[in-house]
Amino acid sequence: MSTVIQASTEIDLEDAAVARKKPENSTDREPVARLVGQARAEGVELVGENGLLGRLTKLVLESALEGEITDHLGYDEHERGGGETGNTRNGSRSKTVITEVGPVEITVPRDRDGSFEPKIVRKRQRRLSGVDEMVISLAAKGLTTGEISAHLAEVYGADVSKQTISTITDKVLEGMTEWQNRPLDPVYPVIFIDAVHVKLREGQVANRPIYVALAVTVDGERDILGLWAGDGGEGAEFWLHVLTEIKNRGAADALMVVCDGLKGLPPAIEAVWPQAVVQTCVVHLLRASFRYAARRHWDAIAKALKPVYTAPTEAAALERFMEFAELWGGRYPAIVKLWEDAWAEFVPFLNFDTEIRRVICSTNAIESVNARIRRAVKARGHFPNEQAALKCVYMAIMSLDPTGKGRKRWITRWKAALNAFAITFEGRLTRPPDN
Repeated sequence: MSTVIQASTEIDLEDAAVARKKPENSTDREPVARLVGQARAEGVELVGENGLLGRLTKLVLESALEGEITDHLGYDEHERGGGETGNTRNGSRSKTVITEVGPVEITVPRDRDGSFEPKIVRKRQRRLSGVDEMVISLAAKGLTTGEISAHLAEVYGADVSKQTISTITDKVLEGMTEWQNRPLDPVYPVIFIDAVHVKLREGQVANRPIYVALAVTVDGERDILGLWAGDGGEGAEFWLHVLTEIKNRGAADALMVVCDGLKGLPPAIEAVWPQAVVQTCVVHLLRASFRYAARRHWDAIAKALKPVYTAPTEAAALERFMEFAELWGGRYPAIVKLWEDAWAEFVPFLNFDTEIRRVICSTNAIESVNARIRRAVKARGHFPNEQAALKCVYMAIMSLDPTGKGRKRWITRWKAALNAFAITFEGRLTRPPDN
């Protein structure tokens, strides 16, 4: 583009800044429209290599760098300077930085004694911060380093190696360690615990559990307490280790712990929080029931079991269950045995207020988190080691609610239930129990 067009672009940039200050006035959009129109008239694309956005980014970055060196040296460009310090401008050098609009070649000013340290684009910096955030966001969705590299090349024309992408995503590890060891609240109304399985190829590909603990705070907010990588299959002994760590980080009490029907898990929970109510997750029970049934019978079985977990009392639930056993026990005896074995940990919530039952039964809080984790894990297929798996899962849960709307829904959904918890477990939401 000619010098005349560049000068005109700089003038139009000032007009565009004015337009941004008064977006409510449609006439203030005219400078921006002129700028876009001028680019199109010259055959310049808005995006892509040598596009308008790239050129605007170049102008903004170079103007910022010029302002930084002026502040550093104490005199403007083309003025006589260096009298007091002897340090003056010393030409410039070119470098290419990767931005959110693609690679942009910029001119970086230099000083004679080499003391100038730019902040807007630091020395040896090749990516602007927005690019790192973009890479982490893509990784959180389960894309591999190769897929992210191909995406950046295809969409932005940026050549970013797989090693560089791995280095960017490794930045989350420090934050993950701090997050994993942060202090916890003294009491939680409900803690949901579950495990998702990932494939690791250490020697040979094998399934490994990632343990997840999600709590609802006394304010009704979702709080994922941590992630733990286990050995072999999911086990109650490892859960005892996890729950003990949670307690040692400050969680002295949990009113209710919702879990699957893993053998040995209720005693592990009671060993850590003796007063906690252990509740088997209804969603897990239903899902486990379907494993024993033909696909064509799933809807009928779900319909027949609903009166059991929505019964007003334990006695009514038992009566409905006997009806279910009479109807389906001959065809699927394993389902009947499954519910009989889990009955002691299934019925506790039937004794609570309707609001508590509703959130425990109909809004299994950890399922949405697990679904997000499984999507990211499935997209990756398998992981080279435990740390890579934990990093993927951590990035997935950190990107659960980017807009903050989910947090508002959570608080609204749990408000009535928390009032019921405060009445049912009087005094325990404000102080830890006496053990």
